[in-house]
Amino acid sequence: MDGRDLVRSVKAVGLVGPAQGLRTVRAAWRRRRTDAVGLPARGAERARVPGAVAGVEPGPGGGVVRFTRSELRITVMTTGAVFWGWEGAAPEPSYALSGTSPEADPRAVLEPDKDGGWRVVSERVTVVVSRHGAVEVSTPGGVVLRRELPPRWWEPVGGGRARWVQRAEVAADARFFGLGGRASGPRLRDGTYRLWNTDPGGSFEPGDDPLYITMPVQLVVSDAGTHLVFHDTTWDASVTLWEGEEGAGSGHDRAGMSELRAEGGPLRCWVVVGTPARVLHVWASLTGAPALPPAWALGHHHARWGFGSAQEVRRVVAGYRERGLPLDAVHLDIDHLDAHQVFTVDRERFPELPRLARELRADGVRLVSIVDPAVKAEPGNAVFDSGQAADAFVRDASGRQVRGLVWPGESVFPDFTDPRVRAWWGDFYEERLAQGFAGFWHDMNEPVSFAAFGDTTLPRSARHALEGRGGDHREAHNVYGLTMAQAGYEGLRRLRPDERPFLFSRSGWAGMHRYGGTWSGDVATGWPGLRASLSLVLGLGLCGVPYSGPDVGGFTGSPSPELYLRWFQLGAFMPLFRTHAALRAGRREPWEFGADVLEHARVALVERGRLLPYFMTLAHLARRTGSPYVRPLWWGNPEDRALRACEDAFLLGDALLVAPVLEPGTDRRAVRLPRGRWYDVVTEEAYEGPGQVLVDAPLSRIPVLARAGAVLPVRAADGELELEVWAPARGRTGGGLVVADTGDGWDEPDVERFTTHRDGDAVVVRRDGGGEPGYAVRVRGK
Repeated sequence: MDGRDLVRSVKAVGLVGPAQGLRTVRAAWRRRRTDAVGLPARGAERARVPGAVAGVEPGPGGGVVRFTRSELRITVMTTGAVFWGWEGAAPEPSYALSGTSPEADPRAVLEPDKDGGWRVVSERVTVVVSRHGAVEVSTPGGVVLRRELPPRWWEPVGGGRARWVQRAEVAADARFFGLGGRASGPRLRDGTYRLWNTDPGGSFEPGDDPLYITMPVQLVVSDAGTHLVFHDTTWDASVTLWEGEEGAGSGHDRAGMSELRAEGGPLRCWVVVGTPARVLHVWASLTGAPALPPAWALGHHHARWGFGSAQEVRRVVAGYRERGLPLDAVHLDIDHLDAHQVFTVDRERFPELPRLARELRADGVRLVSIVDPAVKAEPGNAVFDSGQAADAFVRDASGRQVRGLVWPGESVFPDFTDPRVRAWWGDFYEERLAQGFAGFWHDMNEPVSFAAFGDTTLPRSARHALEGRGGDHREAHNVYGLTMAQAGYEGLRRLRPDERPFLFSRSGWAGMHRYGGTWSGDVATGWPGLRASLSLVLGLGLCGVPYSGPDVGGFTGSPSPELYLRWFQLGAFMPLFRTHAALRAGRREPWEFGADVLEHARVALVERGRLLPYFMTLAHLARRTGSPYVRPLWWGNPEDRALRACEDAFLLGDALLVAPVLEPGTDRRAVRLPRGRWYDVVTEEAYEGPGQVLVDAPLSRIPVLARAGAVLPVRAADGELELEVWAPARGRTGGGLVVADTGDGWDEPDVERFTTHRDGDAVVVRRDGGGEPGYAVRVRGK
């Protein structure tokens, strides 16, 4: 156990309290003994490298290159995505892929290259395999974006999973993003990043890593182009990054490096090359379309661990209504459950919960329920008894149920990697729906089992179905939250087939976006936590998870009025806009921070409500294209190095640039602009990019700028949709997309396209294909 594990363990024990402290010690020793018996001894290993090319077998989109000690399967797809797998590995089975097999490009042919190597040339990418097994990915123009060196791996002599290392070189100017939810980002500096979903134990700050969602997905941005790389292994792994340096050592560039070390295989990889938008589009075509939230889920949510009673929920909701503040959902944490047991209700604190849900629904407020995976191991608990009968719980290598310690006490854990268990679990959401809940948040699903030392999760030797292949927790751990989300989503689809499920999950893996979104988890209250909130949302979006947001105000502690307001203003422009706090944390209602904060928060809430049609449009576009709502400033200009270095602002779709205030005492801030004209949405003052400008950032608002020529769908004062058009610069055109959807069903609204141009002093707006817009139009800007 290293120092970071020790800190996490101490925090975890502090979180559960002294009464359970001794039980966490026992649980830790029990897990250690289970692994001592259940994990196979590593024994002698044999180091391997591919060797030299010995032959080839052409096939669709590429073929197989045989080496003296291994073989490489390589395929270029019609989308331009490149797959390669060592030791005969194929794309499937994979938890990341959507199950729709991509088609090989029939025009891509494996052919000889210089120096005894081979290459596959396609319209969008060229792949060169050297005679010793290096794999080089280039643009159609021949610029090398990535060079994977020959892999190395260590095979147990007696058989078993190999450990392996894959190192790659990228351009000296390349910058790294992604790897899931990272608090110290979104740009990833030099260092080692573990790929093992982890509850940090209490609240976290930017220095804490790893967190709840880790993914072997990197987005690499350089002058020459952008590429995404995905090493498809769910095993415990680490990625070490070294940024390159131009002009290093006698005027020569030093390449950037990325090294992946994994405790198990297979050795397989996907690479996608293109603009950021195209890369995320192809990634979504491989991994599946992001889930589409119902319209109400894009509004304002209020949550708390510790409402304590139905009366307190009514009091808080009444507070919003009395002050004329919009509220769309209230989230109930584990304190609404009977002794923290999943799929139950505390009848004393929350009598007649369906009645409460009906009351709130009549006022336009939905109830959202927490769902934890741990099931109290006690006969008489309906979920436990049913799971016993269905043999649904994870067992150890000796066939005994794995027991852990979570909020309900001694608990067992469903094996969500078994399709049969997912179907069994999904049926329990009927109980939640009957209680009146409209949405669900999955928590503690890394999964967590409290322990006084070591990893706070299941034994590594715990056995899992892994879709019938069989394996242990070393391979299943990182996809536990993903498969739980799949169970919930598919269950809700069966139970309410006419409604879009609303589900978000604290933990997950590549592909989790198919079932819903996520949130920041237990981010610490403080200015560093505010900055980490933005990093997490940006990084997750670049990994293909477009719907996420922070705990506004931070999970723990009591934010100052200024910090709370700045967090609230940032949250108003995040996909998931939710306040939340821990059991013993300070209040999070806007009126608790004084009259000034209340009025400024009202402005942010009103603006969020006005922009709901734009958020709904972004949600539909994310589903169809994979593009996140929240994007880095370099999204449309990845070659702009100044934008690549900017981490304190973001684009909301194509139309808006949001510059949150991330430091105390700030009333003006510098904003880096992409090229083009940008308007301050309050003053309508115009700024020209690229470059940096100083803009006002009073406590009443954060800077938001609109792109010249943009067309935004907004909600007018009468509730109808109207088009807000920002005047294009003279001699320039603009435009925008609108998806008019206010429901929660499965109808596919049309994507309407609009263009803008100047005709003298007038701004003309046309629907694509000709004709009038069909909506009221409001032109802004000079």
